[in-house]
Amino acid sequence: MSRNAALFALMCLVWGLTWLPIKVGAQHVPPVFLAAARFTIAGVLMLAWAGRDLRKVPADAWPRLVATALLLNTGNYSLLFWGAAQAPSGLAAIVNFATIPIFTIIASRTIEGQAIGARKLAAIGLGTLGLCFLFATRALGGLDAASGNPLEIWGLAAIALGTLLYCFGAVLARPIASRMPTLALAGCQTLIGGIGLSLVSASFETVTAAHFQALVAWPTLPSLAFLVLGGSLIGFTVYMRLVRDWGAFRAGLYAFISPAVAVAAGVLVLSEPFGWSEALGSLLMFGAAAIALKR
Repeated sequence: MSRNAALFALMCLVWGLTWLPIKVGAQHVPPVFLAAARFTIAGVLMLAWAGRDLRKVPADAWPRLVATALLLNTGNYSLLFWGAAQAPSGLAAIVNFATIPIFTIIASRTIEGQAIGARKLAAIGLGTLGLCFLFATRALGGLDAASGNPLEIWGLAAIALGTLLYCFGAVLARPIASRMPTLALAGCQTLIGGIGLSLVSASFETVTAAHFQALVAWPTLPSLAFLVLGGSLIGFTVYMRLVRDWGAFRAGLYAFISPAVAVAAGVLVLSEPFGWSEALGSLLMFGAAAIALKR
């Protein structure tokens, strides 16, 4: 196995497993508060790593950088962490990863005017059908694997909406991405997003001193450490290397592997159910993602 292939396997494993610490950590502290801690810490570490590259951020790029940070990290992860606290981690990962290629097509069309051909329309339609199937089973009380949490369907909807915000933010960031070092851009967006998440948490969650204590205690501390080191630092670094060496298409194939890791971790560690209705909806969404990612 080549080094890049091994790094790809590591990235898929790490990003698939990040849903587990989100679920575990959100049982002990408010979910957006957990997200704020993750992105604030990760942003500081990224900027320290970027060092002098931070000076290379053009002054006229800051308005767009701040706006995209609020979409990519604040808006997206507020919804994603809250949604992941309500829904099974495996389904949360599937909704997130499988809709990224589809929502990117929609964002590119809306912002950049890129044409949507028959293949892309098929991807959007199939992905929408898969999402509707997953949501319908929840709305009807669940077939096979519904957990009984009345907020589960809203959690999955929040994750889908957060992913849409992420894709719009990613497309809006394209004009400035080539004008500055990647790590400086990511560090700024991550830290700004963390500050925004802190404001969201302070506005909508009740955070007490006990939550700060829980943040540095078992099992929240190791969950937070994995999210920062694995999900943000290692995952991001490996992904950027693979984009450089393999291209965005091949590196983006993690969207088909990481959800499987998340489902397996949820079933084995958290005893989350996963039945035929979830499998069918997931297959529809993965089929849509495959069509969207086709060269």
